[in-house]
Amino acid sequence: MQILVIGSGGREHALAWKSSLDESVTRVFVAPGNAGTALEQKITNIPIDTNDFAEVENFCRKENIGLVIIGPEQPLVDGMSDYLHDKGIKTFGPSQAAAQLEGSKTFSKDFFIKYGIPTAAYAAFKSYDESLDYLNTINYPTVVKADGLAAGKGVIICNNKGEAISALDSIFKDQAFGDAGSSVVIEEFLEGEEASFIAVVSKDKIIPLATSQDHKAVGEGDIGLNTGGMGAYSPAPIVDERIHEKIINEVMEPTMQGLISEGSPYLGFLYAGLMIKDGELKVLEFNCRFGDPETQPIMLRLKSSLVELCLAAINNEMDIVNVEWTEQHSCGVVIASEGYPENYATNKEVQIIDEDDQNAKLFHAGTKLVDKKILTSGGRVFCATALGSDLKQAQSKAYNLVEKVSFEGAFYRKDIGFKGIK
Repeated sequence: MQILVIGSGGREHALAWKSSLDESVTRVFVAPGNAGTALEQKITNIPIDTNDFAEVENFCRKENIGLVIIGPEQPLVDGMSDYLHDKGIKTFGPSQAAAQLEGSKTFSKDFFIKYGIPTAAYAAFKSYDESLDYLNTINYPTVVKADGLAAGKGVIICNNKGEAISALDSIFKDQAFGDAGSSVVIEEFLEGEEASFIAVVSKDKIIPLATSQDHKAVGEGDIGLNTGGMGAYSPAPIVDERIHEKIINEVMEPTMQGLISEGSPYLGFLYAGLMIKDGELKVLEFNCRFGDPETQPIMLRLKSSLVELCLAAINNEMDIVNVEWTEQHSCGVVIASEGYPENYATNKEVQIIDEDDQNAKLFHAGTKLVDKKILTSGGRVFCATALGSDLKQAQSKAYNLVEKVSFEGAFYRKDIGFKGIK
């Protein structure tokens, strides 16, 4: 079988790598991919325009692609999954209608209220003046969010009214997030500990994946601007058996049933970002794809076949699929470019030494291969990921791998995983 993975980040490197390990898979194509996927055995980068769905379809037919896995959110929100499904190509990813859960924060918040899913109090605005007036009526801190897709950076925590005004200025006036900021959601600030709950969903069937915990803020101690994620670990100790059951009953089941009621049953990875405090939980957001960097440590722990799992979901055979995990812990540390998540330089040459370790894997994100040299091409450049008998050992191995990577302006958080160890 030949597989096509859509995307170019660390998530897509991890999904392609895991798919390539399947004995039934002869070749994995990645469009467009990165330097990491280019260097893997059984994986080939394809320079096709993924915004041109007809071009993607033609490639699938030419190469007899047996499964398409869509990694990032934008193609899902744009309707790629619908298009390929309609052409008879097996595609793992939700419909455009279901992907609104991530594509519009206003849609998702309204959906939560409609179907009784616990979430923070909020208000949505399309007007700068109306949102400005609302700031006089709320308590602080508060959270200002660009409504649309902003690569994980459209969430601004504001400690006072002045910071909230600056956030609105940035979104509405400076258009910091482009069209994603044509409207905003202002919501209650929630305290507690964040966790990521990711599952494979097919209509009313669900297979939870290993739990994980992301580190969103750019700075150590969870300070500074929000990013797409600076590191993650799995499993997440805070998601104990009781919390796991609450997530299924209070979040995932109502979401699946709600989408069925809306006429857009779900197929794909469904990611709930949660805030947990004193045994209670609220949903911060939904993502309609695998998280990045959670994918990397989770894929390292997955013993069974990712390909079989995706096909079982597509073929409505979730009842017969078996998912196995290693009992080892995993930790992934993002290595980023100086200036991320704001302005950063690219085209910095990367040096990597002695990467060979069966319990560690360097997943590429913002990289490209030029004349056999690895160059940086994005804000998040790598995710150094490792397995260990416990989280402390996995963390140690991940940071050992970080030390084997160097490029001008490289930086990383030095506290990834400490919340889980604590």
